[in-house]
Amino acid sequence: MGMRITRAGMLSTVQDEGRYGYMDFGISVSGAMDALAMHTANILVGNKRDEAVIEMTMQGLEAVFDSSAIIAITGANMHPQINGSPVPMYEAVRVAAGDTLTLGYAQSGLRAYLAFYKGLYLKKTLGSYSTNIKAGIGGYMGRALKAGDLLFFNTTEPCLANIEKYKAPLQARHPYFSGNCATVRVVLGLQSDYFTSEGINTFFTSEYKLTNDSDRMGIKLVGAPIAAHTGVDIVSDGMPEGGIQIPSSGMPIIMAADRQTTGGYAKIGAVISRDMPIIAQCKPGDSIRFEKISIRAAQRLYKRRLRLLSKMEKLWNKTT
Repeated sequence: MGMRITRAGMLSTVQDEGRYGYMDFGISVSGAMDALAMHTANILVGNKRDEAVIEMTMQGLEAVFDSSAIIAITGANMHPQINGSPVPMYEAVRVAAGDTLTLGYAQSGLRAYLAFYKGLYLKKTLGSYSTNIKAGIGGYMGRALKAGDLLFFNTTEPCLANIEKYKAPLQARHPYFSGNCATVRVVLGLQSDYFTSEGINTFFTSEYKLTNDSDRMGIKLVGAPIAAHTGVDIVSDGMPEGGIQIPSSGMPIIMAADRQTTGGYAKIGAVISRDMPIIAQCKPGDSIRFEKISIRAAQRLYKRRLRLLSKMEKLWNKTT
């Protein structure tokens, strides 16, 4: 058995780490926008990091459980409740058959993640559970969840010893920014030589706001235009996650999970993977600034993140 969706929220989809190895066929990677929150949720219920989770955007879902389960909720605070009582985030939580889980609007952040012990009973498409709505593949019937959907669990007898110990350390909890402006670090490169020194200086000294048409494909920003030498058109090439395109308007667009596989605008640099969760949790209207970082420093931060996840997994192995 599993759970029945009674309210799907604004955009709730099944995601995992993504669908790699198919960009040359024009198929986007997809996957969770906030990889840290997804990985942490899975570790908290004893899963492998890349197990399928439900990603909820802006507003969470409501579901009735037809069987018992162990869940964990991470990312944006959507005030989760079971039968009207608050549920702690970043902890493993038991749910009984007949219980109703309700998540509301995000108080802080934008996206929340719901993981289940042993995961959901779904079939992978091209090696991934991730939903690609535009292609209509993966996840639950290749689409966003809606009221009436029934999701099955991989087990109806969840058993997690010492469940009270499954609490994420503070450094694994979402890196929300303080104040009104987030700072994300960028490795300069790709086609940065297309831009004037004044344009690059503008990029690193200006404040940009997320527009209302930002989505899982690209985070669109508005602010001071970034000047190029003679134009920004290039022969289309590959689009990395976090790559920052500068179209003719001079306004940056950060490539996200459902990004197109190639693009024909010059890219001034790329947001480092360590900071993409910050981007994923910014709402339209939020402000961000860019800070330059070296590749070596970015690699150190990435390795630090991997060590944190490994530390949590080892703790789980010791307590079961």
